[in-house]
Amino acid sequence: MNADLDADAEWVADLLREADVAVALTGAGMSTASGIPDFRGDDGIWNTEFDPQSFHRSRFVTDPDGFWRDRLRLHERMFPDGVSPNAGHDALAALESKGVLDAVVTQNTDGLHRESGSDHVVELHGNAAEVVCKDCDSRFDADMAFEQVRAGTAPATCPDCGGIVKPAVVLFGERLPRVAYAEAKQLADDADVFLALGSSLTVHPAAGLADRAAEDGSLVVVNFDPTQYDDKADRVVRSDLTEFLPAVEKRI
Repeated sequence: MNADLDADAEWVADLLREADVAVALTGAGMSTASGIPDFRGDDGIWNTEFDPQSFHRSRFVTDPDGFWRDRLRLHERMFPDGVSPNAGHDALAALESKGVLDAVVTQNTDGLHRESGSDHVVELHGNAAEVVCKDCDSRFDADMAFEQVRAGTAPATCPDCGGIVKPAVVLFGERLPRVAYAEAKQLADDADVFLALGSSLTVHPAAGLADRAAEDGSLVVVNFDPTQYDDKADRVVRSDLTEFLPAVEKRI
């Protein structure tokens, strides 16, 4: 282990041990080691492969057929075979089980935090594993919808009422789920320690949680690239999350 990572891990472990409330906010960088591509980096899929406007709420309303065909392509790119939680996810679950991490607030829709064993997870942008019917509000496994589209039936429809289903994620042009965002804001306000992990902290309003947390608590930013909140952070760490978080967890 390099000296900088060792010192950063020790410092953050001490901070977590002393905290009454500790919260982690995770972004796309949390899951890249699991095989899920980044979205907003220089090589991110919004910059190289897909137009974000293809996944706007207005496109879902006006062109549901095209939306669902593109959604299938995006899903297959996002979730290649073999995707599973990585050592960073596992370390956060272990920190929660040890009683030093109270919650994970995630911008990711991959469900890997729950799969790794984290119990208190706030999914700000929803979960890509589900779809919801816009007519009857029934929820189903997203594989049902993708199988319809693969078979040539687009848009995907509800098996109960025949209505068009929507991915249970926040599309461009939609607001964050009210209950999830309210809980995330309260956690940020209450946090003595707030870890911003693998997030560019550019997507609002989620990114603003770091700003709220920094007002009365300690903000730690762990990200390879600079963020707009680095100057408000008590510590900025430029380390691989799959190395850094297990190093922190081992010190608790």
